[in-house]
Amino acid sequence: MAEKEHLNLVFIGHVDSGKSTSVGRILYETGAISEQVLNRLKDEASKLGKATFEFAFVMDSLKEERERGVTIDIAHREFETNKYHCTIIDAPGHRDFVKNMITGASQADAAVLVVSVKDGVQPQTKEHAFLAKVLGIGQIAVNMNKMDAVGYKQESYNKVRGEVETLLKGIGYDVSKVPFIPCSGYAGDNITKKSPNTTWYNGPTLLEVINMFTVPPKPADKALRLPIQDVFTITGHGTVPVGRVETGVMKPGDNVIVMPSGATGEVKKIEMHHQELQQAKPGDNVGFNLKGVDKKDIKRGDVLGPKTNPPKVAAEFTAQVVVLNHPTAISLGYTPVFHIHTAQFAGRVTEIVEKKDPKSGQPVPGKVDFIKTGDVAVIKIQPLKPIVVEKFQDFAPLGRFAIRDMGQTVAAGVVLDVKPKEMT
Repeated sequence: MAEKEHLNLVFIGHVDSGKSTSVGRILYETGAISEQVLNRLKDEASKLGKATFEFAFVMDSLKEERERGVTIDIAHREFETNKYHCTIIDAPGHRDFVKNMITGASQADAAVLVVSVKDGVQPQTKEHAFLAKVLGIGQIAVNMNKMDAVGYKQESYNKVRGEVETLLKGIGYDVSKVPFIPCSGYAGDNITKKSPNTTWYNGPTLLEVINMFTVPPKPADKALRLPIQDVFTITGHGTVPVGRVETGVMKPGDNVIVMPSGATGEVKKIEMHHQELQQAKPGDNVGFNLKGVDKKDIKRGDVLGPKTNPPKVAAEFTAQVVVLNHPTAISLGYTPVFHIHTAQFAGRVTEIVEKKDPKSGQPVPGKVDFIKTGDVAVIKIQPLKPIVVEKFQDFAPLGRFAIRDMGQTVAAGVVLDVKPKEMT
């Protein structure tokens, strides 16, 4: 049996739309969590006097474990379809969602937007859908949830579907390609099995829709980019950096360059989980010996690439950002902290090129002096220290960032263009 392709899914939508319930239902019906686990959760739920439905409780208990710092049995969040091995990137809180989506070691290949047919489009529905688009998630499906709460009426489905279509069209999705599935995570309608309650609907179930998503071409064909997470000095082994291959392939014998220092060396030996590898590919978290590179020339936040195609160090870069949560406004000269791949740096806003209408994505005419919460804009940023930044289009994991200030994520964005620094 050939190994199934891996699909990363994110469930997005308003906090009360029933995301957990839908996810719990999929996990249960695909056999990813057992009846026993479900019963244990039911018991716990009743002990805690939680009237919460047990499926939602599956995900919530994971969240609580997370908050208590207990490591989670990740199996809870993986499931198999007959075509894919799926990982659900959990997006519990809104802030976490943004952070996970941007720095997410696991960038989502596709999103399921959960909308409650009972409540219609909510502020977070808009925000999440918009973020998904800004952060480069091209494939989206809509789980029209809580059909049981509206008596499975087609009119209710049609009305809310209209609202969601308008919203998605405004953001720039091609609505003719977006499936809308009438579901009930609570009752199990159209999640993995066709429902007898929606005879008026003859489309696919949610699981079938997940099977229709495509896995974007794997970034192995691109040049090597490996952001450094840590560097160790090990007796007898010299300098041993650790990091995750984001694009390309790394093999022993490769001549590599570390940016921004410009130090060059040769990859001697690559290890993952104490086993020697003949090659490291995208997604592999590896430690490796680097011959000829001094420990002072390589640190967390640096990026390794081929000597023939070095990672770009930015003198300035242009990015499309969405302001998520800023107490006042962002104007010229604003210098917050940027989080990109494994690096953090202070960057100064040198120009606000244009504001975009979040509904149409079209530029707003006129000069812009500041941007505030809810705005989407194209801005130029000057890093205050040498840092590797790549175009999102070329190297997505090195072209997505979060802007943090005052202990919170104030904005998120993707890099459109990089003006390289002249390296001496």
